[in-house]
Amino acid sequence: MKKRTFYVLICLIAVLIVGIGFLATKSLNSKTKTIEKIVYKEVKSKNVEKLKKEENILFLGDSITELYPIDRIYGDLPIVKSGVSGYQTTHILNNIEEMVYKYNPTSVYLLIGTNDIIKDNSEEKKKEVVENIKEITKKIRKNRSKAKIYIESIYPVNRNLDLDMVNNRHNEDIQYINNEIEKYAKDNDMTYINVYSELTDGDGNFSEDYTDDGLHPNDLGYAKISQVLIKNIYNIN
Repeated sequence: MKKRTFYVLICLIAVLIVGIGFLATKSLNSKTKTIEKIVYKEVKSKNVEKLKKEENILFLGDSITELYPIDRIYGDLPIVKSGVSGYQTTHILNNIEEMVYKYNPTSVYLLIGTNDIIKDNSEEKKKEVVENIKEITKKIRKNRSKAKIYIESIYPVNRNLDLDMVNNRHNEDIQYINNEIEKYAKDNDMTYINVYSELTDGDGNFSEDYTDDGLHPNDLGYAKISQVLIKNIYNIN
């Protein structure tokens, strides 16, 4: 009898865990769909056909760009992903022909730098990241002079989640780099997009609503990011 009671309790606990998991997933999916509907509504409220004829938009970066579900969020808008997992600023500098020039973009959304400080967050390294981002934009401007350049802030991290994934990245170091590239963008007729602040929680970390591993956005995170970027794509104030 005791053995049977024990099994019954185990089964009840298992059902409870599955139920909680189902409700959590359902809630997250609901949030994601709600935000994606908002993004989609903003897209459809503008002249999509005109954008498709006149623009060739490039998202440039690392794994965060590579994993971006642009087809699901942006539909048939003229957006190309050029992101490679693990890439640092030097990788883009060394492969800029293949990653940028060959697409002949009319606008470039650059998000890079988090992998540069994965192990080394010294002052010298942070300054190097800033200088490399400047060099990337200078090369794009020189070779594709008509392309509009948008520099995204490096996204925050959450060290309370997967520390192996986050590694030696710290939000204080990310904020330092973001402040420097924001000043550079303003001084050089480029647009700085502060996505960082849109993704943080009350403690200044990458919100657990928007990331599962503390580094990469989840579906809801990408939907939130898209809400920010679409305003720049369509010049929505």
